[in-house]
Amino acid sequence: MADNSTNRATPQGGILEGGNPSRYDPKNPIVIFIIQAFIIIVLCRLIHWPLSKIRQPRVIAEIIAGIILGPSVMGRVPGFTESIFPEASLPNLNLFANVGLVLFLFLVGLETNLRFLVSNWRVAGSVSAAGMVLPFGLGAAVSYGLYHEFRGDDGVKPIDFGTYLLFIGIAMAITAFPVLCRILTELKLLGTNVGVIVLSAGVGNDVVGWVLLALCVALVNAGSGITALWVLLVCVGYVAFLIIVFRPLFLRFLSYTGSLQKGPSQSVVTITILIALASSFFTQVIGVHAIFGGFLIGLLCPHEGGFAIKLTEKIEDLVAALFLPLYFTLSGLQTNLGLLDTGIVWGYVVAVVAIAFIAKVAGGTLASRACGLLWRECFAVGVLMSCKGLVELIVLNIGLQANILSTRTFTIFVVMALITTFATTPLTTYIYPKWYQDKVDRWRRGEIDWDGNPVQHSERNDSVTAAKEQLESHTVQRLLVYLRLDGLSSICTLAALLGPNQPPSPKVHPEKAQNDARSPEPAAEESASSEIHKDSSLKVHGIRLVELGDRESSVMKVSEVDEYPLWDPVINTFRAFGQWHDISILAGVSVVPEHLYADTVLGMARKDTADLLLIPWSETGALSEHQGGLGMDERNRFANGPYTSFVSNILNQSSCNVGVLIERSTYTRNAKGRPTIERTMSARSIGSAIWSSPAAARSHHIVLPFFGGDDDRYALKFVLQLTQNDQVTATIIHIDLPVETSKPTGNISARPKQRESSSSSQYDNFGAATDAVLFATLRDSLPNELSSRVIFKTVTLAKGDANTGVQTAIECVKDEMAQSASKPGNITIVGRRNTRVDQTLEVDAPSSEEVGIDARGALGAVAQAMVRTENRTVGNVLVLQAADSSSTSRHD
Repeated sequence: MADNSTNRATPQGGILEGGNPSRYDPKNPIVIFIIQAFIIIVLCRLIHWPLSKIRQPRVIAEIIAGIILGPSVMGRVPGFTESIFPEASLPNLNLFANVGLVLFLFLVGLETNLRFLVSNWRVAGSVSAAGMVLPFGLGAAVSYGLYHEFRGDDGVKPIDFGTYLLFIGIAMAITAFPVLCRILTELKLLGTNVGVIVLSAGVGNDVVGWVLLALCVALVNAGSGITALWVLLVCVGYVAFLIIVFRPLFLRFLSYTGSLQKGPSQSVVTITILIALASSFFTQVIGVHAIFGGFLIGLLCPHEGGFAIKLTEKIEDLVAALFLPLYFTLSGLQTNLGLLDTGIVWGYVVAVVAIAFIAKVAGGTLASRACGLLWRECFAVGVLMSCKGLVELIVLNIGLQANILSTRTFTIFVVMALITTFATTPLTTYIYPKWYQDKVDRWRRGEIDWDGNPVQHSERNDSVTAAKEQLESHTVQRLLVYLRLDGLSSICTLAALLGPNQPPSPKVHPEKAQNDARSPEPAAEESASSEIHKDSSLKVHGIRLVELGDRESSVMKVSEVDEYPLWDPVINTFRAFGQWHDISILAGVSVVPEHLYADTVLGMARKDTADLLLIPWSETGALSEHQGGLGMDERNRFANGPYTSFVSNILNQSSCNVGVLIERSTYTRNAKGRPTIERTMSARSIGSAIWSSPAAARSHHIVLPFFGGDDDRYALKFVLQLTQNDQVTATIIHIDLPVETSKPTGNISARPKQRESSSSSQYDNFGAATDAVLFATLRDSLPNELSSRVIFKTVTLAKGDANTGVQTAIECVKDEMAQSASKPGNITIVGRRNTRVDQTLEVDAPSSEEVGIDARGALGAVAQAMVRTENRTVGNVLVLQAADSSSTSRHD
């Protein structure tokens, strides 16, 4: 019988048949690829975790992981490279990495907004040019020594010195725009002169660098000068075709599919990726690297309606989580630190690092100084422009693949990229610290001189300003609000109550107005003049916070933060509300990490000199916004968590009045007497609707339990300001507790350490007698127009009932709310701290665990009892904290 062993099929049992999964099988390469990818990704994440604590970009961890897995470290372990990274498996790994690189350059093109470059072209052009010319020139100088010293290394293609000079100059001059944008965001520099200049110059540097690199690759791949010329002409023609023919057709296609309005569908994403791959194919076959094709398509994709951001969100996770670590780890695998073995080689390492850093810093600094920046700002621009990052690694890998660089020269430049990228964040923080930014900002506004001394105005101006401040100290005219989707309705309601109370004057048709203008009457002229020059007394600044995550789309939101408010639904709704109610509205977006939310809001409050900072309480207790609607679970709303910490930090550090607005929806699961829900059903959808009474929503009843102290006194004045609106009624209840039973209040966890004291005077500059006098004075001097809508009451407790003050306040509020017909519009206003109730008092209730310890400290003794389920009042709860009169300006 013939031996059929040679015709036996490949075993499919794997390890069950004794197979070794770490042995590379060219017919089944997926096994070794999964092992390689798993090791690379896990190691990259482990290394990035400690580096992220010092604000280092992820590319640093990916390069270090590659160096560890390469011949420098693990390659010295016998059998490691042959088992995990055998030579035969590297082409498959390289293929995956290069596909990811094409998609990543497509994302870089999407991230590059040329309109930002055009709007700042003068500054961007000068800084970008100086930041490229000087490093390019010095890089050309050092390239002479590198060319003659290392051109005999293995694997180097014999090329002209001019082409080598061009490549080394590009490697020295290029800047990593994606990494740069993230560093600017994490250091909160985007709103400064430094951030604007660096971002604009980075875009220009990025585009010019890729164009020069394409030229260099074309020269290397061409067999002769005439071939290189043809390659460049075809490339120029292709770019012109994309701009003149492709982009208009692509925009028409996106408009036809509605992708610019509602985002790309799965079909549009598929077609766009296929176009990017086709473009990469074309640029590769004409002699230019495939990455340029993907970059060009990304560069030409529109940014209108957030299309570029939404498209990036569809594909970025797979690229960043899988493909990029493979690519940059491959760079590390090809880096051999053991080749840096002589004094001459280390001399070139020092020279390359010094030129790449000093030339970049000097070029950016001198150009920035010519634009009028201060010296510290100029040095900060130079240091930021020296960041190399992942773009440098891409350039170096292209040079290695094209045999321009040897492995030794490649290693020299990888070390340079690591050092310059690692040094960017700490050096920028040292040169341009936060205290210096605040000082320059105040100096440019004319508040202080350069030495930090307050600018002295004339005596008359000081007296006039003091008189105005004394006159307007009790009114809220500048309101700063934190805009959230889950607190938008209550924010708008409160802003409307503070806004103009007079209805708008009747309008006249434009044609009739023109006829009346020919024969104007004095009264009409006076009315028209007053309407033109009338300015709303209330100015509301809304700030929308968007989390800066580790995705590229978050970075894109940062670079397009000026356009983001145009299509953000919360801001558009808030802006429309202001127009309808004749309120001056300014709304903006800040894209920052979650741990900087409180600092961002407080910085805006200081900049605006806000009279009141209004913070809505999250419906879920999380910083992320919830859109759940009916039946929302509120069990974790007041538990200890990130939102409680956010509110506590604001209360700790704020130097202005703060209000925490807690919206108690009528339609939650626990509410009684739900409104009727009408349901409709069709073949495609099920819908529901809730009807509410417009008259009830228009009127508001406010109850203030008044104990005493700075916060309660401010709350009393705030209530009287709200009652200027003729749709508001108010009941002010003085809970008169015996003075002798007052206890020194315990520390409130949400107060700053410098303000905590064993004395209750830390938030009461007066006393119980002053509170009673103020209450009686305001009650007796109530204007006639308010007498029918405002009632003052006093509830006096006996000496033994002092500890029941909070429960008494709750019962009084419930009784008042029960008498009101406008329950959806009711508001209970309380002072956060007072001197008559022990702030550590624990109310015995079945829901005592509903409010966490940190939330109790943030809300105060009275409010934390008000928000519990059994004490639910229909309407909202507003907790007010008065500004500390003894607070002084402090550096962050």
